[in-house]
Order: sequence, then C-alpha cells, then structure tokens
Amino acid sequence: MYWKKKETISTPEETEETAVPGVIGQSFLAASMTVLLKVAAARLDHYFGKQADFVQPPFELTDDDSPLARYVIDNHLSVEEYITLMLAISPHAHPDLFTSLIRQYMPKGGDFPEFGGVKGGNYRGIIPTGETALFLLAGMNMDMRLHYSSWLKGEVYGGKINGAAVERPTIFQTGIITLEDMREGEPEMSGRLLLSQSRLAEFLTGRKWRPSFGSNFPATLLETKMEWNDIVISRQTDRELKMIRHWLKYHGRIESDANLGRRTKPGYRALFYGPPGTGKTLTASLLGKQFGLDVYRIDLSLVVSKYIGETEKNLQQIFDRAEDWILFFDEADALFGKRTNVQSAHDRFANQEVSYLLQKIEEHPGLVILATNFRNNMDQAFIRRFQTVVPFNAPNEQESLVLWNNTMPADIPWSEDISLQDFARKYELTGASILNIVQAASIRALSEDRPIDTQDLLEGIQHEYYKNGKSV
Repeated sequence: MYWKKKETISTPEETEETAVPGVIGQSFLAASMTVLLKVAAARLDHYFGKQADFVQPPFELTDDDSPLARYVIDNHLSVEEYITLMLAISPHAHPDLFTSLIRQYMPKGGDFPEFGGVKGGNYRGIIPTGETALFLLAGMNMDMRLHYSSWLKGEVYGGKINGAAVERPTIFQTGIITLEDMREGEPEMSGRLLLSQSRLAEFLTGRKWRPSFGSNFPATLLETKMEWNDIVISRQTDRELKMIRHWLKYHGRIESDANLGRRTKPGYRALFYGPPGTGKTLTASLLGKQFGLDVYRIDLSLVVSKYIGETEKNLQQIFDRAEDWILFFDEADALFGKRTNVQSAHDRFANQEVSYLLQKIEEHPGLVILATNFRNNMDQAFIRRFQTVVPFNAPNEQESLVLWNNTMPADIPWSEDISLQDFARKYELTGASILNIVQAASIRALSEDRPIDTQDLLEGIQHEYYKNGKSV
C-alpha cells in the first residue's frame, strides 16, 4: 500500500470519522509516533485475545513539509516501510514509547520475547529489533513472519503503488535501514533496526549529518570555493568527466528501468591519474559541489595497515557509514599496485585486502574515485573494473597561461611589466604550483606594501622547482 503526495496522507479506507483522534495538527513526526503506538496496541489486543482479528488502525497524517514527511510521501513508502521506519526512529524521538503500553497488558511485568527489543548500554527504553518489526507487521503468523524476515534482510525487491507492482528497491535495499548483524548462532531477527545516521539527523533536526575525521572514520570532507571555470583541463579529460557527470545526473533513471535496473551493478567507478597538482582532488570536489553530494577523501596510505585484518577493519568503518557520498581514494597505488605473487602469508593477506576493497567498491551505490600519480603503478586487471579512466596531464603552454591569468590576484596590485606569457612558455608548472607561487608572491608584496613584481614570482618558481627536485 502506498501514498500519493497531497496535503494529507491516509490509508485508502479511511474517512474523517475514522481518523485517529489527536493526530491532525501535530507535526508529521509526532503524529507518526502516535500511529506507531496505535499499531502496537492493535497487535497487542490481538495477541492477548482482546480482539479476534488484527485490524490495521486507520490514520491520517498532515504533510508538514518536513524532511521526514517529504521522504515518506515523495518515495511512496508502503505502510510496512513506513511502520518499520518509524520503529527505527522511535528510540531517538521518544525515550520510552512502548514500556507503558506493554505494562497495560502485563501489569505484573515479566519477559515478552515475542515483542522483541533490546536494552542499550545507557538507554533504558526498548530499542526495536527485527523481532519487533515482525510482531507489528505479522503478529505470530508464521508464513507472514517468514516473508517479512526476507523483506527485512533486503531479499524482497519491489513493491506496489496503488495496487500495481513496481520495480524499486525497498528501504532495506537502499541502506536507509539495516538489520544489525548478529553473532553466529543467534537469531538474525534479534538484531537492532539501524537507521543511517545521516537520515536520522535529517529527519529529526533537518540538518545534514557529517562524520568527523578520527580513528573510527579515517576520511575527511572535501569542499571548495572554486567553480568549473577555475580548472583547466584537456579535451580528453573533459570528455571523460562528462561521462561521470552524466551518470550522476541520470543513474536514477537507469536503476529504475525494468531491464537495466536488474542487470547493471550499483554505483560508478572512476580512476583519476596524473602528476600531483593537476586537479584530481579539485575535480572530485567540484563534482560533489555540482550535484550537492558530500565528497570524502580516504588516503589509502593511512588506511593500509601492516597488521593482518586491520586494513579491512579501517575500510569497513568507512563503508559502514557511507551514504550518498562520493568516495575519493587518494594514493590508490598504496593498495592497488602490481599484485603480489603469493610467496608468504603476508602476500596472501595483502591480496585479500585488495579483493576486499574491490568488493566494497563494487557494492557502493554511489560514485567511487580512485586517484594515483602513476597509472603504470596500477595493476591492469584492476583498471579494467573502472567505467572511466581520466587522465590529468601537466598543462601545456596555452593551458598554463590560462592558469596564470585565472590565479593572479584581482584586488592585490601587480606590476605591468610582468609577462605571464613568458612564465607560461618557460616554466613547466601545475595549477597547484602556480597557486603556491602567486600566493607566496602576494604575501611578500603585501608585507612590504607594494605591488607584486616579476622577482616575487621568479623566487616562487625557484622555490617550487626546489621542492620538486628540479633546477630552474
């Protein structure tokens, strides 16, 4: 059963007279907690024999245009998805939603394993589990519970809109909600219903959640003030980047197609290669900026560990939290270099790390970019797994002149005798190096209260050449 977008949403059999009292006028979240409580009460009435049959309570919800309402309505969530989503939100929105309700049916207390739920380390209320969802959706009907068990594990694809079957992933297949993995031997449905942290922050506060760099999340957010016209790239590079931009714009259409959606792998994988300072990181940032996506940079040289199993653990921490982000793996040859012939246990584990990362990259539903300074350091077998391979070359004279003109300050004066054409012709410099040179020259000129002169730029060029082991 699905809802259409309108001012209020309700189950089709509902009328004004049958709507749950007190729901209209509340926020969408508050009203949804009331609905969830009504559904639980109806299940308990049936379970404890107060009602011969379970009757889904009718309800009506006001669209308050909150992020939660927008997500539920615009994505046409089924009633089952809606109830499960509210279950996952409930411990974060209401500290003790079900305890008093269950006490009404069990005044003397005692265990109630059929309802599911666990206690947290500090949280003393009920944290819903897969068993809780099964109880609300199927009661104790064994056949229905088996169906919904597969659904909760993301094994059931598609749904219905207005009674018509549609091919679309459920909230479990898109990763909005996941079922906590349990230790071997414990029932799968005893795992907690986990709502992605970004969605939780969005639904409860309306703000975007962003993890912080640390030992539990070895990645940093990339942002830029620059625009596409600030970057100078070759025609070949631009042509390859257009393929990525087209995928970011149209991949939803591909994935929802009845034929292509079943045959194509999720996500998109690209390799950026070229010397340092040629715009690989900046391009990743600009892609995120253009499409409103967060870009997280993972330096594989920091993630890869000499200790067996630690590399996989570090990577898992990233992919476990990854949402609709662009993942940018820098220094990719730290892990994706020429494959090692298995001559020792260490070589075997190194190859396992590569296989693990490849698997996680291919499962990620978004854009994954791997960057390396040297394409020849990458194993050709890995390169074949990328849909796009994008070269970032050192700029030629014409491109270098554009970079010099784009980088020179607009408000800090510089001498008229400076010949940017000469600099572009004489010196091989990347965009990052030119920026360093102009910035250093600007600071020197400002400190002496004078315009930038040719000597300032020449000293900056000499310094950049020295850093890179070259001579002017």
